[in-house]
Amino acid sequence: MATPPNILWITLDSVRADHTTMGGYDRDTTPNLQRIADSESGEYLSNCFAAGNATALSAASILTGVYPSHHGLRIANESIPEELDTVAERLGDAGYATAGLSRNSYVSSGTGLDRGFDRFEWLAASTFLDVLGPETIAKYFLNIRSHSAGVTHDTAKHATPFLMNEVAKKWFTDLGGDEPFFFYLHYNEPHRPYYPPLPYLDRYTDGLNISAEEAADIAMRVHYDMEEIVADGYDLTETEQRAIEAMYDAEIAYTDEMVGRLFDHVQSLDLDDTVVVITADHGELFGERGMLAHRIVINDAVTHVPLVVHGLDDVDYPSDGLVQHLDLMRTLADMGGASTDGLQGIDMRQTVRERVISQRQGANFEPYLDRNPDFDTTQFHSDMLTSLRTSEFRYEKSEGRSRLFKLPDEITDVTTEHPDTASELDDALSEWLSTDGRLIATGEGSELTDAMQKQLQDLGYME
Repeated sequence: MATPPNILWITLDSVRADHTTMGGYDRDTTPNLQRIADSESGEYLSNCFAAGNATALSAASILTGVYPSHHGLRIANESIPEELDTVAERLGDAGYATAGLSRNSYVSSGTGLDRGFDRFEWLAASTFLDVLGPETIAKYFLNIRSHSAGVTHDTAKHATPFLMNEVAKKWFTDLGGDEPFFFYLHYNEPHRPYYPPLPYLDRYTDGLNISAEEAADIAMRVHYDMEEIVADGYDLTETEQRAIEAMYDAEIAYTDEMVGRLFDHVQSLDLDDTVVVITADHGELFGERGMLAHRIVINDAVTHVPLVVHGLDDVDYPSDGLVQHLDLMRTLADMGGASTDGLQGIDMRQTVRERVISQRQGANFEPYLDRNPDFDTTQFHSDMLTSLRTSEFRYEKSEGRSRLFKLPDEITDVTTEHPDTASELDDALSEWLSTDGRLIATGEGSELTDAMQKQLQDLGYME
């Protein structure tokens, strides 16, 4: 049997594929990810689609290897069902040393996604001292103008990839011994609010008729007023639109630099075979369907995410083939000798996907209706939404409602024009929902602490 590989899985938050260098964007936002993809043993898989539209659903699918409607997090459960083994538990049983470092409360003990990790830390203001230690904190403050917003009491403006890297580098000294390792890192950038570190503030503001500081202030205002902006019909001016995208892109560029540095550090270590995965949990909306962030809508802006792999030489998968995180995780688990019973991805060494599935929990329209009682909710699905996407079509279905889109148009329902396709995809989706998509509804309660909930409020997940 081949030696099990080390696995370093890096998840970035809210990166849509078409805002990356690899995705053909007109801004060179991810030169380091492109460099890794272009290097020997590197590859960019250009058609990766997230299983969920938000961190709770998507990250839970990555770390359990099953779809959102099966693990049920934020759908019927507030924590991962005990009967469901996490990937960390499976790899731990196979002899792996496991470590997890997260900057997002939905990837923490609060949701049960820390299960199976020998070492796990959730990085937040309330845990900084315990996780980082005084030396790392001092180093951060000495570099705060290079890696964050400078000295400010507004914690929403501070970036943390520098801190994530510093902790990860320390942990690597304890990994890479006789046991193979699985190390999962969940960065919070470039999740809104979009406020890049000072050296990146003016990275993409050339051509705006305002200063970089004014553009950043607009991004902060849009963050705090998001529900009102959407409820009032998405009335952003062209300058405001360009400003928020410039700040978002700058955050991607900064995070790309930090991921590049961590990758180079890993390459400098005396490690055995190591597979490095760099991806995103979901994308982001910038006015598509009149929405911001990643709520309500399931489309390519939200589900099409970058996926760069390095060291996966034994897997010959088409670089433009449809793929999901669950497929890569199942393949890696099998390569590591872990049990794959119950995992819902495909083995990428044996087959190629023809369809991908993405899901969204039931919609909460109250934040918009509270600000504008006339907000039109009829254009959206209200119940849990499941999307089945092929290379040509996207079919979406909720209780009593369905629509078919012919890509790249994800607005016009073409069910009437393509009735056979709609019927075929409806049958396939109905069968899937009754089998792999069936819900484990245990009613697991939330274990989110007050500090975790506060962080989610700052990120706009909670009122």
